[in-house]
Amino acid sequence: MSQPAKKVELLSPGGDLEKLKQAIRYGADACYIAGEAYGLRTRAGNFTPEEMAEALDFAHQQEAKVYVVANLVAHEGEDADAADYFRALESLGVDAVLISDPGLIAICQKVASNLPIHLSTQASALNYRALNFWQEQGLERVVLGRETSLEEIRELKAKCSIELEYFVHGAMCVSYSGRCVLSNYLLLRDANRGGCAQPCRWTYDLYGPPTGGSPRLASRFSLSAADLALIDYLPELLKAGVDSLKIEGRMKSLHYVATVTNVYRAAIDRYYADPKAYREDPDWKKELAKAAQRQLSTGFLLGRPTAAAQSYMDQSEAKDYSFVGLVLDYDRASGLATLEQRGKFCVGDTLEFFGPGMFHQEMIVPWMMNEEGERIEACPHPQMRFKLPVNFPVEPYYLVRKLARAQ
Repeated sequence: MSQPAKKVELLSPGGDLEKLKQAIRYGADACYIAGEAYGLRTRAGNFTPEEMAEALDFAHQQEAKVYVVANLVAHEGEDADAADYFRALESLGVDAVLISDPGLIAICQKVASNLPIHLSTQASALNYRALNFWQEQGLERVVLGRETSLEEIRELKAKCSIELEYFVHGAMCVSYSGRCVLSNYLLLRDANRGGCAQPCRWTYDLYGPPTGGSPRLASRFSLSAADLALIDYLPELLKAGVDSLKIEGRMKSLHYVATVTNVYRAAIDRYYADPKAYREDPDWKKELAKAAQRQLSTGFLLGRPTAAAQSYMDQSEAKDYSFVGLVLDYDRASGLATLEQRGKFCVGDTLEFFGPGMFHQEMIVPWMMNEEGERIEACPHPQMRFKLPVNFPVEPYYLVRKLARAQ
């Protein structure tokens, strides 16, 4: 397989304005966000028109792109405001919109003909005839269903010219392409219209037929899929012709978005610097492990998943590190850094500063002082600002974390 003709896009989640900006600072070529309508995450920090305009201005200044998800499955009457919504997105300068519902696609094409459309993964596009169909309808990109294997990606690229986007990291839905009805059935919260309660992460008791004795067989996370991590298969994905590598996580933390984006940025850049000499850095997996996540798997990439891709007995997120601060400023003359608190820590704690380009450096906190210049032993107040000496240069928007538990 020949080397890819153009550099792959790294696409990160922008759950809110702060996460979007950090994702771009940490190496994302593009971010996907949701507006206040037609998205699938009602509890995410969905963007107002004003926030969307600010996001687009920031991203475009950094030569990055912003895509807006509008992948709701519309029931009768729910598309009434869609025309106005797509016109607004086009006028704002949104780089593309992700849609799965054919009716919404038709509306968008009619009223916002200059707004590029990407087919959402919710549409389950998995074969070349489907991809060619959507290209004939005028779409520029297909977000492949997560059920697509590496071998299938190779075959699709050989038969199709439409751009391919593929998930490489994050949570996996146990339902086919995320089209779950369990939340709606149990709680009247429709996952396909933005209300998923994630019942797949609940514990369930499994019962057998009443053949004597206790019918209760087990208590486990029967439906909980392991998280996806494909950092080991980056060269294979790039050689297969994937155009955009997508990180899942609009509901994830700022720390998670920055950490995962940073690692995949480093890996992509190393590959393109010298594909033949490409080797993984052991620090990449160490870094990924510092972001809260469940058990990891390769999903469908290598074929049909086995039981190893399900977190039957534990669906909790491992959290060895906690996000405790954001660097606002650093004075090189005095060596004092100004931080904004995002989690409590104290004098004597070991902190790790990390930033774009895989920068990370540890230090023990010798002392701190508040904005009034008073020495303090801890920073207990949410988002309080304070100063502490840092004996190595740091930059604004570096993040700070501490070990949350013994490893």
